[in-house]
Amino acid sequence: MTHKGSAVLDDLQARGLVHDSTDLASLRQRLDDGPITVYCGFDPTSDSLHAGNLLMLLNLRRFQDGGHRPIALAGGATGMIGDPSGRSEERNLLDDAQLAANLEGIVPQLRRFLDFDGGLHPARLVDNRSWTIATSVIDFLRDVGKHITVNQMLGKESVRSRLESASGLSYTEFSYMLLQANDFYELYRLDGCELQIGGSDQWGNIAAGIDLIRRRTGSHAFGLTSPLLTRRDGTKYGKSSTGANLWLSAQKMSPFRFHQAWIGTPDEDVRKLMLQLTLLQVHDVEELVAAHQLSPERRVAQRRLAREITALVHGDDQADAAEQAADLLFAGGDPRLVDAASWEMLCREVPLATFDPSRLSGEGAVPAELFAELGLASSRSEARRLLEQRGWMVNGRRLEPHHRLTSADLIMERYVLVRRGRSDFHVLSAS
Repeated sequence: MTHKGSAVLDDLQARGLVHDSTDLASLRQRLDDGPITVYCGFDPTSDSLHAGNLLMLLNLRRFQDGGHRPIALAGGATGMIGDPSGRSEERNLLDDAQLAANLEGIVPQLRRFLDFDGGLHPARLVDNRSWTIATSVIDFLRDVGKHITVNQMLGKESVRSRLESASGLSYTEFSYMLLQANDFYELYRLDGCELQIGGSDQWGNIAAGIDLIRRRTGSHAFGLTSPLLTRRDGTKYGKSSTGANLWLSAQKMSPFRFHQAWIGTPDEDVRKLMLQLTLLQVHDVEELVAAHQLSPERRVAQRRLAREITALVHGDDQADAAEQAADLLFAGGDPRLVDAASWEMLCREVPLATFDPSRLSGEGAVPAELFAELGLASSRSEARRLLEQRGWMVNGRRLEPHHRLTSADLIMERYVLVRRGRSDFHVLSAS
């Protein structure tokens, strides 16, 4: 049976990932005719991508898995200006050094999602500065500007809203549409790229590129957008519910905290996020949602969502460690079943105190004295009072007043997990 290249389009539609598009019937036929080159741009306005970029990264991946050729464009040129879409005020302009540092940060993240080395259709990574930097203003205005009308640009919602705002819109940001349209043209000319994908806020820019290709070459190109990833209240999923950016960089947001952010997904959003932010098959998602609805208190769907996204972004090992660490802290997991990587993660996520292991030799250490010395309590008397109230737990068990800490309490001959009260965790590390 002949493989249909348009299967990727069916999959995107089943996942709710088709918003605006050129003629879908023509696009479907083109996909079935053979591999197509498809691109998506990522402006390096920070040194890390965030959860809001995940959807388009995965869409590129879906096209590659479907037998097509993806291009990830790192916008070294457009990043110097910034897209006004979705912005109420102008971005701060970035200098060359900051842009270079940002590109250095996001390129490895792009490589995590796409195969640049193997297969029949390896992905390509391009920087639009390569064709923009050598173009003079006069050449750009003659070759690009004359083909795009001001009326067309004013029809874009992001432009209209900014023009009506108190901050207005600078000519710099107004020109962003021309730059992105030219990117599509250059990729069509250089790489035969026929399809641009993006978020729904990019439709005006994508349509301008399609029109520019038609006017300059007489050829037909395609555009496809997906709905922006938002919560029920309309806020974007680039941030956590607390307002913190959900960065894809482990340096900016640890894998543990990234994992926990998805565990907190509301029930009403979990199906959509599993469909759109994971590579799980659609029928597998429906089965997980059905299982979740039978016992929502178990949070089966949220756990699987967090696992899948963390593994995609940080790798299976970090996802395993995050799961074990979370189970230990919040689900009463057995500390002795937690591996070394999870303990290392815990040491970065909860307060860590080191102590001389000789303190646990012989008859062992008096917990109240040790806890006070290590700063887990303000004084020995406070530590003893909490002990009498059964307020301390060591390695998952309630600490009794008569108990002494010995080397038998060390896990992996090094760690002790202490919980004060309901949720105040500390890791003690022998050194």
